[in-house]
Amino acid sequence: MVGRTLSHYRVLEEIGRGGMGIVYRALDLKLNREVALKLLPQELMADSERKRRFIQEARAAAALDHPHIATVHEIDEAEGETFIVLELIRGEKLRDVLNARRLSVARYLELATEAAEGLARAHERGIVHRDLKPANIMVTEDGHAKIIDFGVAKLVEPLPREASELETRPQGGTTPGVVMGTASYMSPEQVRGEDVDPRSDIFSFGSVLCEMLGGRAPFERRSGIETVNAILNDPAPGLLSLGTGVSPEALSNLQRIVDKCLGKDAAERYQTMKDLAVDLRSVRRKLEAAGQVGARPKRLRLAWTLTGVAAAGVLLVVALKLGLREGQSLSGIESIAVLPLENLSRDPDEEYFVDGMTEALITDLAKIGALQVISRTSVMQYKDARKPLREIARELDVDAVVEGSVLRVGDRVRITAQLIHAETDRHLWAESYERDLRDVLAVHSEVAQAIAREIEVKLTPQEKSRLATVRPLVPEAHEAYLRGRHYWNQRTEEGMRKALDYFQQAIEKDPGYAIAFSGLADSYTMLAFFGFAAPNEMGPRAWAAAMKALEIDETLAEAHASASTTWVFERDWKAGEEQLKKALELNPSYATAHSWYAHLLTALGRPEEAIARRRQAQRLDPFSPIISAAIGWDLYAAGFYDEATKQALKTLEAFPDFWIAQWVLGISYVQQGKLDEALDVLEHAAVSEENSNLIGALGHAAAVSGDRVRAIGILDQMLERSKTRYVSAYDIALVFQGLGDTEKTFEWLEKAYKERAGWLFMVNVEPRFSSLRSDPRFRDLVRRMNFPE
Repeated sequence: MVGRTLSHYRVLEEIGRGGMGIVYRALDLKLNREVALKLLPQELMADSERKRRFIQEARAAAALDHPHIATVHEIDEAEGETFIVLELIRGEKLRDVLNARRLSVARYLELATEAAEGLARAHERGIVHRDLKPANIMVTEDGHAKIIDFGVAKLVEPLPREASELETRPQGGTTPGVVMGTASYMSPEQVRGEDVDPRSDIFSFGSVLCEMLGGRAPFERRSGIETVNAILNDPAPGLLSLGTGVSPEALSNLQRIVDKCLGKDAAERYQTMKDLAVDLRSVRRKLEAAGQVGARPKRLRLAWTLTGVAAAGVLLVVALKLGLREGQSLSGIESIAVLPLENLSRDPDEEYFVDGMTEALITDLAKIGALQVISRTSVMQYKDARKPLREIARELDVDAVVEGSVLRVGDRVRITAQLIHAETDRHLWAESYERDLRDVLAVHSEVAQAIAREIEVKLTPQEKSRLATVRPLVPEAHEAYLRGRHYWNQRTEEGMRKALDYFQQAIEKDPGYAIAFSGLADSYTMLAFFGFAAPNEMGPRAWAAAMKALEIDETLAEAHASASTTWVFERDWKAGEEQLKKALELNPSYATAHSWYAHLLTALGRPEEAIARRRQAQRLDPFSPIISAAIGWDLYAAGFYDEATKQALKTLEAFPDFWIAQWVLGISYVQQGKLDEALDVLEHAAVSEENSNLIGALGHAAAVSGDRVRAIGILDQMLERSKTRYVSAYDIALVFQGLGDTEKTFEWLEKAYKERAGWLFMVNVEPRFSSLRSDPRFRDLVRRMNFPE
């Protein structure tokens, strides 16, 4: 085979062989790079169905992207040979490293952790290795672990059920009848020929870990029958010694991890490789803190009896910095996204509770002024996503991501969290916690402070104080609050009214829940702002709810943002701006506060500041439809109609039915003279979301286009509608302005002033009223609106 060319690969030399094929070093003639070429045995590829399943599995493995998984470039056939093209790894197999026994316990733990992280990524993608063993883990020249041969075990399924069929090899070259490596690392379900899931890999991983720490595979015996019997029936061996430098506490913790990996029943094991990796990093941090990282093990001894080291209810609470070379700094991390935490219970009824944990962690991290933290609205787009972390980080434009899991059992909650450097995909830090349900929010404060320490961010005394202040959680109240925010973000009348119901439910469940009062205030404000309800009725309710939130917790950023809407209803611009500044001091990553501040700046005729502020809101919440559409409004109000149109179209590309973007697009078209396009867009929007903002915009557009009959008809509908429900006088004034009836326009603008109409605060920058600005009555209105000089 050496010297031949298969497809576009020239075979250079044989570098290994085994039962699953021969491996060659080869040159990729297209890309001029060296690769590993694994030729698969003809007898294993003869079965067409087995071959089809294997190819499908290999292609899935090729999609894996992780620094601790060997890259599969492709699978191909040429000249009657089926082969896999792999990353050429320069180093040695873990099997050879173990035989030499030359590494410290800490180094073995580092390699094990890296392998666990690679397996965790594969499991997230639905891929089970099935043949994890020291021969399938490489140690690279620069000292890192890489897992190889993903999916190759699919070739030999179903695995033999009879122990007598298991392949044997002599141990040490002299003793016949010892089971081959693969059999020694099988899970009980593999031995029984049952279907396997990721927990089977966890058992195999536990066997490898036990050998790394103890010197040989835990269930390896002198014959196949003995090995199978040990896997099915014998307890996990005890680790009697790890050398002179390892404390009894570290030994106990490692024993706990091994025991939990090697449970005979899959339900007794770690349920995810992520949790296992967290605990491994925890132990290594303990060794590091105790100065034991350099300890070199003696030839380690195993006790083939159960040690009795129990771990029930015991969790390590640690913070572990990994993956950085000596001298490197984490100070470059300035932006973070908390990805949706994983619901380990798999119970759909627990989803909102787990989402609440994600929200709480985001909220606490956002209290750190030196960090930009992406909002929940945007990160929830990645719930159950299977994208590589680096891709997600690029899309969110962040330096690092936090991921983790939540498991709720009765009144106890277990939370894990990991910080991952986006550029290198390296795990920098991890923690694992267990708390009573009512105290679970304290975890997020601890996580936030730990991350600040690890990335070398100095907390101010005020930030420390805010992070230290934690109130008990009432889960039902928090779930209702999250549901309320979900509907509030829709910016429809139906959504706002559902949001009100959920916020009120949250308050009923927990009368001292400040953020629910903030949500209540925001719902009242938005109902008035968009013309769904009378501002004279909604304004006082919004103010009372905001004041209640501040009475409960004056450090709550959301409450100060809610209170800032005094500039909408009371035209107190200074007080509104002060409240927004306070909100952003408390939570610099609160995207809604940035966005509302932009509204205020636009109304005050400061367009450059407004657009910059709104762009900052978008950086913090890149997938928010309202923020994206509001950028279009800022551009429209500043007179940049072409740019406003482009922004509205961009928003609609991502959110096709978002009525506010349609509204911005329609009124921008009017200013561009594209009246037919304006009418089409506004008509379409008014069908799905009938409110006075849209109807008034449609009436104004019809009037400007010269269709007075239609404009008057729309005006009559608005006046008739106002007899039974609220219709904004401001929007009626816009239709009269389009018709050229100046007297009626001012009459309705005066009514809008008296009813505190939501959009009246934009009157001084609204292009549709530009022809009135020289009129003394308009100047008087502006004066009474208290706009700063």
